Amino acid sequence: MTQPSQGPWEPIVDAIGPRVREARQRLGLSLQQLAVRADVSAAAVHKVERGDMVPTITTLLKLSGALGTTVASLVDELPGEPVARYVRAGARGKAPKEWAPAALGVTTEGIAEADATLRAGGVMAVVEPGGESGDTRPRRPGEELLLVLEGALRVEVAGERYDVEPGDTLHYPTDRGHRWSNEGDEPARAVWVTIRA
Repeated sequence: MTQPSQGPWEPIVDAIGPRVREARQRLGLSLQQLAVRADVSAAAVHKVERGDMVPTITTLLKLSGALGTTVASLVDELPGEPVARYVRAGARGKAPKEWAPAALGVTTEGIAEADATLRAGGVMAVVEPGGESGDTRPRRPGEELLLVLEGALRVEVAGERYDVEPGDTLHYPTDRGHRWSNEGDEPARAVWVTIRA
């Protein structure tokens, strides 16, 4: 008995599980957390990620919504979608709300946004004298790289204090307590690059 030849759709189906797992891990979600968000059983999520089950379109819609992405990103790259992201200086938006939701005295620009394809995000900020991140910086798996361009920032990471001045960088894990503030008399301008695990 001969095996049927592989259809052109099979590589697409085979790629769904790894893409779901990668997107889930990038957000730092467990199988159970994704299942709750998507209103799908944890067993179904596990089977989809392992390739033991071909998800229905309804399941794909629920998973993509819970992962903050599109069905197309889980099924295939969009035709003609560029590999790189290019954003002109005048077209930048604000930083994502989750970056520093309790920040005071800070003006931000989003310079890069993480998604299902690229994991790094970036924020350029001007922190006025007395401005700060607030005490409720979210803890999430990943890393942050801070580059101070002008002025200075005092940064605390896991109880350790750093005075970061122009040209200095500070690289730290975002799953540890961290906060920053401008203790000086001049505005500080800095760039944060965030990489989600």
